[in-house]
Amino acid sequence: MKRQDGRRRDQLRPISFTTDFIEYPEGSVLISTGKTKVLCNVSIEEDVPGWMERNEVSGGWVTAEYAMLPRSTHTRRSRETDGLGGRTQEIRRLIGRSLRAAVDLKKLGPRTCIVDCDVLQADGGTRTASITGGYVALALALQRLIREGSLTPDVFAPPVAAVSVGVIRDEPVLDLCYEEDSKADVDLNVVMNANQRYIEIQGTAEGNPFSQRTLDSLLELANQGIEELISVQRRALNIST
Repeated sequence: MKRQDGRRRDQLRPISFTTDFIEYPEGSVLISTGKTKVLCNVSIEEDVPGWMERNEVSGGWVTAEYAMLPRSTHTRRSRETDGLGGRTQEIRRLIGRSLRAAVDLKKLGPRTCIVDCDVLQADGGTRTASITGGYVALALALQRLIREGSLTPDVFAPPVAAVSVGVIRDEPVLDLCYEEDSKADVDLNVVMNANQRYIEIQGTAEGNPFSQRTLDSLLELANQGIEELISVQRRALNIST
């Protein structure tokens, strides 16, 4: 099938990471995937959430925040000043769960890593871009602590990335832009690590139910896309393996 931007059905949008985009955070990256742009900043606090202390849970924690700027979309979005909407809460929890899988929390020690993901421009895949870019920002922050001697390199678990896949006109496609996502018959967001282990799969049939064969085709596409994304992450972090 011919896609609106000329890509093959199994082709990612152009992706880039601009590291150290903001000076002040412990880790900062601007991820661009097609027209979607997300700023991911990581702050590290030398304490843990109260529930960990109360329950005497050892180790550290990774949590995430997510927001879309008012003009990240074609028309202005109101800021969430009266409490977070359900979509925002669901996405921030997804990002947090995904990035915790990339860290050995016991070896992180009594620290909290806060990953702020702010969507500057949205054209589909903002949650998957937040996870993929958030990993790079988190890795930069932890690399800094390793250089300072505060952490050891084994704090890292396998890298994590995420991508969307879907079915459009009966064809499985990789990395949907907004227009594709809005008309997809099936839509999945897949989070995996470099060992090809699934962390989370979110999916739905927008119209007719889909088969196991379709699901297998989508997961195969996602696997391929995430492998490519992790290669780009490693290049951005100057990691060879």
